Amino acid sequence: MANRQPIFILSEDTEREKGKDAQESNFRAARVIGDVVRSTLGPKGMDKMLVGSIGDVTITNDGAAILDDMDIEHPAAKMIIEVAETQEEEVGDGTTTAVIIAAELLHEAQDLLNQGIHPTSIASGYTKAAAKAQEFLKGMTKDVAFENEEMLKKVATTAMTGKKVEANIGVLADMAVKAVKQVAEKNNSRYEVDLDNIGIEKQEGGSVDDSIMADGLILSKDRVHPGMPKKVEDAKIALLNAAIEVKGTETDSEVRVSDPEQLQKFLDQEEGELREMVENIKKAGANMVICQKGIDDMAQHFLAKEGIFAIRRAKKSDMEKLARATGGNVVTDIDDISPEDLGEAGLVEERKISGDEMTFVEKCKNPKAISILIRGGTKHIVDEADRSLEDAMCVVARTVESGKIVPGGGATEIELAMKLSDYADSTGGKEALAVKGFANAAESIVRALANNAGLDPIDTIVELRNKHGTDGVSFGLDAYDGEIKDMINEGVVEPVQIKTQAVSSGSEAAVMILRIDDVIASKSEGGPEEGAPGGAPGGMPGGAGGMPPGMM
Repeated sequence: MANRQPIFILSEDTEREKGKDAQESNFRAARVIGDVVRSTLGPKGMDKMLVGSIGDVTITNDGAAILDDMDIEHPAAKMIIEVAETQEEEVGDGTTTAVIIAAELLHEAQDLLNQGIHPTSIASGYTKAAAKAQEFLKGMTKDVAFENEEMLKKVATTAMTGKKVEANIGVLADMAVKAVKQVAEKNNSRYEVDLDNIGIEKQEGGSVDDSIMADGLILSKDRVHPGMPKKVEDAKIALLNAAIEVKGTETDSEVRVSDPEQLQKFLDQEEGELREMVENIKKAGANMVICQKGIDDMAQHFLAKEGIFAIRRAKKSDMEKLARATGGNVVTDIDDISPEDLGEAGLVEERKISGDEMTFVEKCKNPKAISILIRGGTKHIVDEADRSLEDAMCVVARTVESGKIVPGGGATEIELAMKLSDYADSTGGKEALAVKGFANAAESIVRALANNAGLDPIDTIVELRNKHGTDGVSFGLDAYDGEIKDMINEGVVEPVQIKTQAVSSGSEAAVMILRIDDVIASKSEGGPEEGAPGGAPGGMPGGAGGMPPGMM
């Protein structure tokens, strides 16, 4: 058996890291992502300036926006970003919290690994702790009725506190609550909210306070013909998914005309078809047309003569919202249109907003789709107001659906950490250390809040523990004055889904990364410059992998 020849299974171009090196690389990458967004947490969080490849600039402290714009290569870092994406899709807010929890769980895991505890034991402890955390969180909730607009506004306000639009928070919170309640639909004893039924239009100019919510739809479209009325009251709206044009032949064909009379007959026939289409619309009783496709110039003329307001090339999503807002049906064949298909609106008007023509379809009866027009002095302000409003609407929607809230300001996390610590004492074994690590990860949210507010995190945590130890379960940190206060009384509240989803997705990602002990990455065909320089796996430059040295 002497002179054994080595067996090569992997290509010589393959990069491989295994064991402790692979784990440490993944843990570092996760910590880097956590550190990037940690300073944005809370009302005193800092902003990030994101510069795109073409020089476009975004300034925000929204965790989802920051992570979405970052160009990440390290696979473990991408997995942490998936936590944020899941949080954003499921709840719409709390992305920073979810990412910090995932990163801190891996930091705690690294300490436990250094103590000689096997990854399987840590993963098992984390899984048990996450399940128990869900139970504890559900026990901390307080009920909120659908009719309690004041509390719903506090939920919206909490989500937007610390954003650049904080000066306009009252206007945006009010719109968020009204918009969500308008489109909410009751199903048995519960409410369901589809935020796709809330359209958002953005227009620079004015201030955020000039933003409006229409009881109907706002379209970035104008009349197709200047002879049409600018304003229509008691509008009967035809929603068409059909072109008001002469249909072409299905196959390529050629029409030969030998004399002017034949040409005139051909043109007269086309004109007659267009006139008939307009006549069908008029007979149905419509005084407004919103068409998803094109409208022929001649048809525009006929519509204008009949005093019918018309818009063309409306988006499919807008057509669906218009049907829900006006009660009309989208018609695919003009010959079949009837009065029953028409939608209704008290007012349709074309208005000039900051130099652009927009059409307002308003005064709809109990519309189940609405629009919000966001204004602002600059593009950056408008974009940030848009992000803040969407966060607010998401958390209000989740609150309306569940009817449950928990206190903010770190109150929920410190209570959760204390309960998990007690649970760890009753667990025993090596898994108990992992449960303690989970409690520390939950507590890290409070540390980040205190740090970002310029306070001593240790003093803050000690004071919060004392309060919670005497049944002050809703006491949290007021970042503005550094005082410990009852967050429910202060109106700092959040939907329970923010916490439950952050714990769920954060722990699942941490456990998945924790169980990886081998990273095998093939180089790209482009060679070292496009592959994995410096021996780091999978195109990950040195350090944390795919991260600039300054971000470590």
